[in-house]
Amino acid sequence: MTTIKLHNTKTRKREDFTPIDDKNVRMYVCGPTVYDRAHLGNARPVIVFDVLNRLLRHVYGDAHVTYVRNFTDVDDKINARAAQSGRSIGEITAETTQWFLDDMAAVGALEPDHMPRATAYIPQMVAMIEDLIAKEHAYPAEGHVLFRVRSYKNYGALSGRSVDDMIAGARVEKAPYKEDPMDFVLWKPSDDATPGWDSPWGRGRPGWHIECSAMADELLWKEPLRQDRLSDKAKSAPHVFDIHGGGLDLQFPHHEDEIAQSCCANGTDEMARYWLHNEMLQVEGKKMSKSLGNFFTVRDLLDQGVPGEVIRFVMLSTHYRKPMDWTEKKRDEAEKTLRKWRAFTAGLEPGEVNSHFRDLLADDLNTPAAIGQLHSLANDPTDDQSMHGQLLASAQLLGLLEADGGNWAVQEDASTNVKQVIEALMSDRWQARQIKDWARADRIRDGLIAAGVEVREAKDSYTYELRPDFDPAKLDVLK
Repeated sequence: MTTIKLHNTKTRKREDFTPIDDKNVRMYVCGPTVYDRAHLGNARPVIVFDVLNRLLRHVYGDAHVTYVRNFTDVDDKINARAAQSGRSIGEITAETTQWFLDDMAAVGALEPDHMPRATAYIPQMVAMIEDLIAKEHAYPAEGHVLFRVRSYKNYGALSGRSVDDMIAGARVEKAPYKEDPMDFVLWKPSDDATPGWDSPWGRGRPGWHIECSAMADELLWKEPLRQDRLSDKAKSAPHVFDIHGGGLDLQFPHHEDEIAQSCCANGTDEMARYWLHNEMLQVEGKKMSKSLGNFFTVRDLLDQGVPGEVIRFVMLSTHYRKPMDWTEKKRDEAEKTLRKWRAFTAGLEPGEVNSHFRDLLADDLNTPAAIGQLHSLANDPTDDQSMHGQLLASAQLLGLLEADGGNWAVQEDASTNVKQVIEALMSDRWQARQIKDWARADRIRDGLIAAGVEVREAKDSYTYELRPDFDPAKLDVLK
C-alpha cells in the first residue's frame, strides 16, 4: 500500500500518515461562511483538500473514507448582509450556498460525504456548551457563555503561542463580562433582528468556533459509532479523528479554539491526529485586495471564460504550503498544457496511475512535482499509447482531464466543415500508416470512433457516416 506522508502542523514535522482505523479514514475541513460569492482564495483549500480526499480514496478505497466540510450559515456577516440588502437570512444563505457548490464543481471539486449546515446542529452545540460549563471550562455571563482559556493548559500549542505572549503582543479589549481577556465566546445573545435559538442562557446563537467542534464530533465520531463503523482501535481513541484541514488563516484562533473546547469537552489530549494548513493566495505578486483592484471571485473568472480546469491546474502548480501567486502567464500556460494533454488522450481509456506520479503526490501532496511527472508522460519519446493512458489516469487523480470537463478545450467555430476535418484526419492516418507510426494511426482511428464517426476502410479508400452520438467537439482535439 502507498505510504502517504503529511506535514503535520501540530508537530511541525512531515509524518507517515497512519489512520486510526484504515477502514474508516476521517477528515474534516472548515468550509465557507455563506454570505457572498467565493473569492479565488476561498477555492484554494477546497482544491487542496479535494486532492487529498481523492488520494485517500485511491489508497484506502471509496467506502473507507469520510470527508466532512461544513457551511457556516449563522454569522454576523450574514446578518449584516441581510440588513443591508433587505432580504431574509434564509434567502441569502440558500443562494450563496448554491453559488459555492456550483463554483467549486466548476473547478473540479467532488462534493464531500457530509456538508453540514451549522444551523442544523444547534442542539449538539448547546449540549457541548453545557458539558463545558459542568466541567468548569466555561461560564455564563450576561447572556453569553465564555470558554476559560486558561483552564486548558495546552492552549496555543498548535500555533506555537502562549496565552501571556498573546496578551502582551496585542491590544486585547476585555469585555466587562469576561473573566480573562483571552476567553472566547461559545454562545451570545440575539436580539429580535438576528437569528436566535432557545437555550439555558436565553435566546441566542452560537459562537463561530463551537460549530466545527460539535459537527466534527457528531459526524466523525458519534454517527459512525451508531452505524458500528468504528473498529475497536478507533473506539479506544474516543472523539478523535484523523485529519483536520483548512487555510493557514484559521490556525489561530479558530483551530486553536476548536482544539481547546473539543479536548475539554471530550476528555481527550487531541481533537485530530494530523492538522494541515494551506498557505494564502496572491495575485501578480500582491495580496488580493479590493483596494488594489485585484480582488475577484471564482465566478468572475468563469464568466470571463477562464475554464474551471485551468483555475485548478494553476492552483495545483504551487505546493499547498507555499503562497500561491495567480498570474495571467500561469493561466495561459495552464490552458496550453491542458489542450495538449487532452489532444494526447483523446479517445483513450484511463490506464493505471503512474507509480512515480503516485509517490510524488503521496509525499505531502507535492502537486508541482506530480504535474512535472505528467509532463514527462505526455512527452514520452516513444509516443507510447500506454504512457498517455497513464497520463490520463494520473491527471484524473488530480481532478484534471475529467471526461465531463473538457468542452472548454474545443474551439467552437460555426464555419467548421466536418467533412474537411474528417478528411484531414484520415489523410494524417494514411500518412502515419505509411511510416509505420501505428500509435498515431490508431489514436486517430480510436478518436474518430469516440467522436461518433463510423469509418469503413478499404485498401485505398474509405467511407464514413456520422452516428447519432456524433460530437464534433471531439474532432478538434484530434487535429
